Amino acid sequence: MRAWYTKMKQLFSVKWKSSKQVRKQRKYLHNLPLHLQNKLMSAHLEKDLRTKYGTRSIPVRKGDEVKIMKGKFSGKIGKIAEVEMQKKRVSIEGISNKKGDGSAIKVWFHPSNLMIKTLNLDDKKRLKINKSEEKTNVSKKE
Repeated sequence: MRAWYTKMKQLFSVKWKSSKQVRKQRKYLHNLPLHLQNKLMSAHLEKDLRTKYGTRSIPVRKGDEVKIMKGKFSGKIGKIAEVEMQKKRVSIEGISNKKGDGSAIKVWFHPSNLMIKTLNLDDKKRLKINKSEEKTNVSKKE
């Protein structure tokens, strides 16, 4: 076994700040706990929502309506069909590629390449978080 491999700890380190080494950056992202992975699954909000909720980005959820900002499908709008936390990717309804045999496959996007147009507020916890953020921002403005 190589010496550099044995020196690195295998679990997530809270004390780790940053590194120039790409292998350590990848390791850090790979070993992130789920509550921190959720922050990486954030997408920018549209300007109306940004002023309403007082925050620039919110983690994406199934049912959010998003606009694709980069890539082959840029400018298209659709609802989020599926969110994969482990692979940090999102699929959108109605957006697919065709294989050689004619069958359709999902296209996956990283949330940083999306902009949230409307939020899915079915989850009460998400609504409470947004309302609490909204209240703090209103009090800061006064």
